[in-house]
Amino acid sequence: MKMFMIQYPVPPSVAAEEANPGSLDAGFSSTKKRILLILKRAGETSLGDLASALGISKMATLRHLTILETKELVERSTKSSGRGRPRAFFRLTDRSANLFPHAYAQMTVAALDFIDERLGSDAVVELLEARARQVYDRHHAKFDGKDLRDKVALLAQIRDEEGYMAELGTTRRGTVEMLEHNCPIVAIAGTYGEACSVERALFENLLHAEVDTTHRVVAGAPVCRFLIRKREGP
Repeated sequence: MKMFMIQYPVPPSVAAEEANPGSLDAGFSSTKKRILLILKRAGETSLGDLASALGISKMATLRHLTILETKELVERSTKSSGRGRPRAFFRLTDRSANLFPHAYAQMTVAALDFIDERLGSDAVVELLEARARQVYDRHHAKFDGKDLRDKVALLAQIRDEEGYMAELGTTRRGTVEMLEHNCPIVAIAGTYGEACSVERALFENLLHAEVDTTHRVVAGAPVCRFLIRKREGP
């Protein structure tokens, strides 16, 4: 029987508070927040591409990046293109993960473990399935009458609002892609392996579609990637 994920925002650790007193919305200028979000979505990015995305000079961009480097939130590398000087590239460090929405992972896992120990695994499943039904009941009517791409776009919007940094991807040969650049419940998914499967099942029920997961953050990928195809029949 599959288990569902309980979603809550996680309190930052002491180390995270040193790097970020509060959250991504506190302690950073608007430009630095944009840099962090660009790197979160795009992965490793060149200095030139960052400057172009921000609409400011490379020198100004580098000043912001240097400050983020001193906070150990961003790290750089250089790559040679074969001609001219090597290009500088930047990416987020592992420490930066605490800036983005997470679940109350330790508390939730401990609660599920307690229920499992006292009442058994069936009780855990009942709790998680109840949560799944709540999510489905709250959103399923919004998908009525939409085509597949519009349904996936709506799901991406809902997930983005929940902190998953989700976006609609490409559409090819009847398959619609959805990407999630942040996993607020990664610690829970790492402990309860069924979590990702239950999440996928929820997507299938909301979209009335077949959903394949090709990449998962919990497995070490930089993004969760879903390929969604129309379901034939009821």
